[in-house]
Amino acid sequence: MKKPAATKAPSAAALTTALGPTASAWRLLIEDLEFDFPGLKQEWKPTKLEFGHVCLLKHKARTLVYLIPRKGDFEASVVLGERAVILALAGDLPVSTKRLIEEAKPYVEGRSIRFPVSSLAQVDTVRRLVAFKVAPR
Repeated sequence: MKKPAATKAPSAAALTTALGPTASAWRLLIEDLEFDFPGLKQEWKPTKLEFGHVCLLKHKARTLVYLIPRKGDFEASVVLGERAVILALAGDLPVSTKRLIEEAKPYVEGRSIRFPVSSLAQVDTVRRLVAFKVAPR
């Protein structure tokens, strides 16, 4: 079966315009995750959501986080397996993030949580969630 062609990334100008004041948080999150996961790749997929594209940050073949640009901010979506859920709930995450995890419906692939990122503090939350997701056994 033939793999679909990769979607062209939106221009940096279009992305910066859409993200508005959170463009620096977007860049910082990607830089931080590139530091944590050398070889991190960005893969853009089309979507019917507001911006028309979603960015998958992948390490090797594993998707670590989905970044969803919106008008003036962006959302981060992370899928946590049950082991990562236990680690995250025991960790020092904000109460609001723990509540999202607790309320997320468990599926075979894990619990998906999605939340807006509008500040640098939330960049750290995303980074910690990804760390829980990939923590060694």
